[in-house]
Amino acid sequence: MTNRHTHQPTMLSFATDLPNICSLIGLLAAMIAIYYAIIGNFSIAIISILWAVLFDWTDGIIARKMKGRTEHQRAFGSQLDSLIDIVSFGVFPAVFLLSFANFNPWFLPGAFLIVAASSLRLSYFNIFGLVDDKSYMGLALDNNVIILAFIFLFHGFFDQTIFAISLHILFMLFLLLNLAPIKTPKFSGKWFYVLIAYTVALTILYSFMLIYRG
Repeated sequence: MTNRHTHQPTMLSFATDLPNICSLIGLLAAMIAIYYAIIGNFSIAIISILWAVLFDWTDGIIARKMKGRTEHQRAFGSQLDSLIDIVSFGVFPAVFLLSFANFNPWFLPGAFLIVAASSLRLSYFNIFGLVDDKSYMGLALDNNVIILAFIFLFHGFFDQTIFAISLHILFMLFLLLNLAPIKTPKFSGKWFYVLIAYTVALTILYSFMLIYRG
């Protein structure tokens, strides 16, 4: 009897696929972001998660441009990307909110809803995909942290408790948009260069904030 696993690729063989390497670098950036959010260094956390977004966009561009990738490589890359998105755009914002609120238990329900909404959205996308070539159903999760990065520039002008409550409300609005049955644009093409410029610009701004406060 032939073993059906004889010609099945190993798990580690997918680690050499360039888009997957890019995805894993993005995961590393997300883990760094979570670590610094936990210890309360929010500027580094924001910088790191922005780079996680950039690598998330980059892996898809590389995957689409590469020729000769097998069906297994494409399917594996899609699953890997989705699992990493849970960490970057589900777990990270939940941890960020909790940490900024000094781990006040009143913020736990909101943190759970962020992760739950992210899980629901990604599961839905894995089944149904894009509405068309240029549209998602609901707001894509990466937009949440892209907007957060800009809004958080102004947190120093407000009382921390008030800003934490504001962040909580903001994330609740995000999750409603993430799950809403509305078409939203898929940013691609030249938008990738806009994201690069945005990431570099905010990295510089947050770095100056770190130096100034240090």
